[in-house]
This record gives sequence, structure tokens and C-alpha cells, in this order.
Amino acid sequence: MRQAAGRAVQVNDRSVYVEESGTGPDRVVFESGQGMGRTCWDAVLPLLTDRARLVAYDRAGSGRSGRTTAQLGIDDMAADLVAMVEAVVPSRFVLVAHSMGALVARRAMERLGPQVRGLLLVDPTPENAPVYDTFDQTAAKVDRAMGVTQALVRFRPLARVVSENVRRIFPADTYRAMLAEDFVPDGIAQTRKEFKAVAAAIPQLRAEPPGLPTCPTVLLSSSRPAKGREQQHALIAEHQRRWAETLADGRFEEVDSGHFIQAEQPGTVADSIGHLLDRSPDRHTRSA
Repeated sequence: MRQAAGRAVQVNDRSVYVEESGTGPDRVVFESGQGMGRTCWDAVLPLLTDRARLVAYDRAGSGRSGRTTAQLGIDDMAADLVAMVEAVVPSRFVLVAHSMGALVARRAMERLGPQVRGLLLVDPTPENAPVYDTFDQTAAKVDRAMGVTQALVRFRPLARVVSENVRRIFPADTYRAMLAEDFVPDGIAQTRKEFKAVAAAIPQLRAEPPGLPTCPTVLLSSSRPAKGREQQHALIAEHQRRWAETLADGRFEEVDSGHFIQAEQPGTVADSIGHLLDRSPDRHTRSA
């Protein structure tokens, strides 16, 4: 059974739920993708418990965090990540982010600066890819469909049906937590808000791109597209690669996986985190 203990942390007049695990002087902070929370890292964390202190959390409105009626934007989420780190992490750390969470992480790094000693982006959203030229229209269509889903998940057998893709790839105890926290009306409502946040952020990020990270950076790109999305996937992967190549200390790596690399190839994610910890040893880290 999943038995990780957590606590509520106040950030910017909101509450986020934080779980800490692992031991050691090093620190790693995890930022989840759209519609997900701390539980999406469950397969990775046990591989690092002897290496570092690990911090995974639910964004405001998600999982066990306090619900919010506000429509938060990517900049709001980035501000919450910064505030959470300031409250919980006493030293430099490696930052890991998946999918939409990469937008949050890249914005947050503008304020976190040298506190981030390494960055791992797991199949990140590349805002400049042509796929996102009309993402506002895509998000509107998805929102209508998810409005139906939000009503359906009130009936638990139907919640299991709509979450089948998650059940297939995540550990059983993780899936049970996701089913109870994410595939409920409030959880789907939060996912809808996050789709809207990405749609609003795309033109903003294109006009004012986040500064490029100066720390060692690894970008893991999934190599297995969803059926029918082969062309879009190829464009996204190409823009991920181009972005990584602009970095002074960046590495692009394709992984034999679908979008949730942390569930399908947790060892690869853990190895990349270990690589970043080894690349940038922190002699000033305080013990846990």
C-alpha cells in the first residue's frame, strides 16, 4: 500500500500538499504534468531513496492540496513552486518536471536561479512547436469533452473506465490513489483549469520566453507516439531537440516510452537524476 506521509504547506495564500522521502544530503524536487500530482513520481522515488531527500507535491487545487476556485496561470503555479521550495528545501537541488510542469519549472527558474543545480525535463511541452499554434482551439474542444467526463466520474465504475490508460502503466497502489484524488469531479475540474492555463500561456511564453537554464540540463523525449498522433509527436520531438541544443550544457535523449516516461521507464528517469547530481556536486548542502 502507498503510505507516504505528507503535510500542507502555505504558499501565496494557497495550500499545497508536500510529501518528502529519502535520505542524504542531496535534494530533488519534482513538478508534475497537467492533471497529475505527486503520485505520478511513485515509480521513480524508491530508486533514489538512498541517494537524496525527495520532494513531490500537488499543485494548488490538485490531489490532496487545498481546492481553489481561482483560475491559476502558469506564472501563478511557478510562484507557488518557488514559495514551496523556499519553505521546504534548505539547500540547492535538482529540479525534475514532466510535460506541462516543464513550463512551470522554466518560469520558476527565473526566480530560483543558482539554487537549481541541475534540471531534468521529462517529455516537456515545447511551446514553439507548430502543434501549439491553435492550442486555444484544441483546449476548448478538450474542455467540452472533459465537462462530460467530469459528470461521468461521479459514477465510480465509469471513473475506472476513463482512467484505464493510467491504470495500465502506473503501480496498482499509485493508481488507486489517482482514482481517489484525480479521477473525481474536483480533480477533472482542476485538469480543465490547467488546460486553460496552458492555452493562455502559449502566446505569452512565445512573446517572452523564459530564460535558458545555465545549469546542467537533460531532456528526455518519448519515442512512442499515441496512435494517430505520429506527425504531431515528430514535430514536438524535433522542437524539444532544438531547444536542448541551444543550451550551453544540455543533453537530449530519446526514451523507448510513451508520454509518461516516469511510469514506463522509471529507471531511466532515476539514472538521469543521478547523472545531474554527479555532474554538479553541492559541497554546501546541509544534512537532512
